[in-house]
Amino acid sequence: MQEFRDYSIYEAGAAGSEMGKLTTHVLDTAAGVPGQDIKIELFSVADGQSTLLKTVRTNPDGRCDHPLLEGAELEVGQYELVFHAGDYFAARGVSLPEPRFLDDIVLRFGVPDAGEHYHVPLLVSPYSYSTYRGS
Repeated sequence: MQEFRDYSIYEAGAAGSEMGKLTTHVLDTAAGVPGQDIKIELFSVADGQSTLLKTVRTNPDGRCDHPLLEGAELEVGQYELVFHAGDYFAARGVSLPEPRFLDDIVLRFGVPDAGEHYHVPLLVSPYSYSTYRGS
């Protein structure tokens, strides 16, 4: 049985603090389950160059155990999240064509205010995906 995890760390920081953060989660819309154990790479993008900041994996709830960036780590600028969705679906035994229709999904987005919470979820199936700025 899956233990309950307290995700209150994703809420606004300590009372009265204005600490920006970047979070994500993945939902497998084909199976109707959280996207568990998906590799995600986070890059900063400046002057056409991408710099890898970190690599994480989603937990059983399809989330990362900690914000990807928070506080002084989150700066105004462009970022990319690369979700390795093709590997996830292959590991689940989903029959995929070669080459895969969707493999690594790249989401590039801007952060205009480093004091805000940017939540960038991915809803994905082997043949489609969507994202939005969540809360």
